[in-house]
Amino acid sequence: MARAKSACEFVAERDESRCVKCQACVRVCANDVHSYDGDTGALFSDYSKCAGCHFCEDICPTGALTIRRNLSDTRENANWTKDYIYKIIRQSENGGVLLTGMGNDRPYRNYFEHIVLNASQVTNPSIDPLREPMELKTFIGRKPDRIEFSGAGKSGGHVLKQKIPPQIELESPIMFSAMSFGSISLNACKSLAKAACDFGVCWNTGEGGLHSELYPYSDRVIVQIASGRFGVNPDYLQRAAALEIKVGQGAKPGIGGHLPGEKVSEEISITRMIPAGTDALSPAPHHDIYSIEDLRQLIFALKEATGYVKPVGVKIAAVHNVAPIASGIVRAGADFITVDGIRGGTGAAPAAIRDNVGIPIELAVAAVDQRLREEGIRNQASLIAAGGFRTSADIVKAIALGADAVYIGTSALISLGCHVCQKCYTGKCNWGIATQDPYLTRRLNPEIGARRAYNLLRAWSLEIKEMLGGMGINAVESLRGNREQLRGVGLSELELKILGIKHAGESW
Repeated sequence: MARAKSACEFVAERDESRCVKCQACVRVCANDVHSYDGDTGALFSDYSKCAGCHFCEDICPTGALTIRRNLSDTRENANWTKDYIYKIIRQSENGGVLLTGMGNDRPYRNYFEHIVLNASQVTNPSIDPLREPMELKTFIGRKPDRIEFSGAGKSGGHVLKQKIPPQIELESPIMFSAMSFGSISLNACKSLAKAACDFGVCWNTGEGGLHSELYPYSDRVIVQIASGRFGVNPDYLQRAAALEIKVGQGAKPGIGGHLPGEKVSEEISITRMIPAGTDALSPAPHHDIYSIEDLRQLIFALKEATGYVKPVGVKIAAVHNVAPIASGIVRAGADFITVDGIRGGTGAAPAAIRDNVGIPIELAVAAVDQRLREEGIRNQASLIAAGGFRTSADIVKAIALGADAVYIGTSALISLGCHVCQKCYTGKCNWGIATQDPYLTRRLNPEIGARRAYNLLRAWSLEIKEMLGGMGINAVESLRGNREQLRGVGLSELELKILGIKHAGESW
């Protein structure tokens, strides 16, 4: 029978002059790449199993290991590249859907890299954030159409006549994105939860419920209500700072989630309220939402269940008609909308969906913000952007395009040690992040992880202040939707029109 064979994706090079045969690589590799022959004293590496996580390379005490991408290639062909050929070979062998992890790695245009920021020069002096006040505080939730005051109160100040809708108060416009206990380890959840609470921002449970050991961090948690309703109960809702109905996500718009039964441990089964060892399958649609009216009913059911004191939002994927969808969601009563772009990460998704469905977050945010402004309802819901934020500059540009705040996921995991090997779905994460293996999860110390995630929030917030100061802006709310602070470089007229920005060189 004819049989094709794929070349190894990575190669582990061992410098025999440095290797001391300590077998550390053998002990730590979850993929069993390295092995030791006790009879000959030789170390061997099975390259076909290597995920390219670089854990063995980092742990090697003598620096004897180097993990490199295999340079072996197929015959040069602009259409039939090695990637496409080997995908067909794999599917002809197993007859299944090809899974992948993390975000889209296709070379679609990253619009953040084609947008530049403005800076103050003479007529509008810059601000020094080290010596002058700079406000990053952000409030997520519905804002009133106008503020009205009555007469002076006891302290002599004016008193608000109307009640302000519930808000989430953030010290910086950055939050940790939805990542469930199950898709990542409990230690990873603890790291992000503690960092968020210490810094004064929020983290998100994802659709996996709230583990009891995360209760101390629940005053800063946004809990998800997804199609599978995993872990959703009155206590779960009451502990939250805000609630988020997950309709879609950027890595897999239009389909549900799947946590394999072998990853559903006893702890996960308790948290998700499903039997241990069974697959956790999220339906593609919510079976009680088939219209905006159905969505409105769920939004207000959740508000009723929590006494109308917590913001309720809706998360959707960035798709072609995202602007009118967002408009309907706002009119349905949502206090915030999360839009997740095509570069959004995931624990597991079909590669065909992740790589080909959805649109970039830059275009989606601009379109949604503009549509809500045109309809006069922009103040009725906050807009949260998600999907591939890599730097503080990306965040500043997203806010200028219209976002109130952003979610970060992959960058947060990288701060914990993730090397983006995209094998999260295997559950063999050597860094102790995307795994439930007790031996592997111990590699991530939640105290150290929290400190590193906190440092990332601090560093990016400082950089945001520097960029705002350079623009002569002393509060992040003054940048929100201020597209005159942006200019495009190398973009077409249509792209500039959708983004709502001018080309570099055009003046005010």
